Amino acid sequence: MTGAGRRTVLIEADGGSRGNPGSAAYGAVLKDAVTGEVLAEDGTTIGFATNNVAEYSGLIAGLRLAAEFTPDAKVEVRMDSKLVVEQMAGRWKIKHPDMRVLADEALALAPAGTVYTWVPREQNGHADRLANEALDGVRSGVTAAIEPAVVRVADSAGDGAGDGIADEPESLVEELESPAATPVAPPGMGSPTTLVLVRHGVTPHTTGRKFSGGLGGDNPALSAEGRAQITEAAEWLTELRDHISVVVSSPVRRTRESAEIIAAKLGLPVEEEPGFAEMEFGDWDGMTFTEVGEKDKAGLEAWFADMAASPPGGESFLTVQARVLEALARLLKKHAGKTVVVVSHVTPIKTLVAHAVDAPLESLFRMELSPAAVSVLSFYEDLATGEQKGSMRFFNALPAGRRTLLDTGRW
Repeated sequence: MTGAGRRTVLIEADGGSRGNPGSAAYGAVLKDAVTGEVLAEDGTTIGFATNNVAEYSGLIAGLRLAAEFTPDAKVEVRMDSKLVVEQMAGRWKIKHPDMRVLADEALALAPAGTVYTWVPREQNGHADRLANEALDGVRSGVTAAIEPAVVRVADSAGDGAGDGIADEPESLVEELESPAATPVAPPGMGSPTTLVLVRHGVTPHTTGRKFSGGLGGDNPALSAEGRAQITEAAEWLTELRDHISVVVSSPVRRTRESAEIIAAKLGLPVEEEPGFAEMEFGDWDGMTFTEVGEKDKAGLEAWFADMAASPPGGESFLTVQARVLEALARLLKKHAGKTVVVVSHVTPIKTLVAHAVDAPLESLFRMELSPAAVSVLSFYEDLATGEQKGSMRFFNALPAGRRTLLDTGRW
């Protein structure tokens, strides 16, 4: 049987790197969109690469399966990589040269009208399983339930280094313990400096959905709920006690209190970095979005539309980005090659994430970050140029008792 007559097919694709970068593989599944019948599968290792390279390689492999077995069908691609989906859909720019090459290869293979859909990780288990089977040496290459409609020209492969977004870990130790805590650097790159980013726990402003800025505004303390959230996160971080060298905190009251709870659990000192303070909201501080919309609708609309716009007496996103990246440079110099806990706020953490994955600053509006959530970035220095290149290990992870938002597949 061939794929002739199938009008629409689904490609489910994934990729992973054990170490990020490290040993990598992809998985790709070709299915009939109407019946769900599996038409072909591919699970193949690609050597030493990052998560993003592996994910792009899975996409390319899936598109090759569609071209080989169902060349006349319309295609929908489903992946749990937000970065790959947004870049292929044209909503995010592709700045990294390695990603650009892989994206161009995928675009050349994709039929006109290909649809790219992000799905939660749990809905992409088939492709993930194939990638892990390849890494475990259980399988390699293509298996098919139907005959190819065209001659297979070449197997999909990928190589190189890029910015990584890792899957949510089963535990922090699994994600960050050896070799991931000290991953092997790509050729020409220095040892990584890893940032374990923790958002502060909730305050009365958080639960009241009020603007709550940096040092210039009203700075409420953590609520009892916020202290409980941070204590739970701190207990989770104790798994990594042997890896972490210092806790770095924004000097704002709620982050300083959060950092002190974490540092006490880890038995580590706290350093302050003012560059990681929250955005200054000026006249909006302490107000809800509804209140700001009623009193300053034009200003709020401008703030959402222009990254250079700022609240009256406050900061713009571009201003915050500049000081956050200056703080990052100081941290990377002072703690080079170490693992550091950074306790900060929504805007600085999202800014660091966007920077690490080369996403536009506007992507901050498409990220959601829970109170006391943990995100992990690693930065590698290019030994030839001195440039720091980022890699996301995971984003918005919560201890087991607070994973409900992640379980909905929000990101």
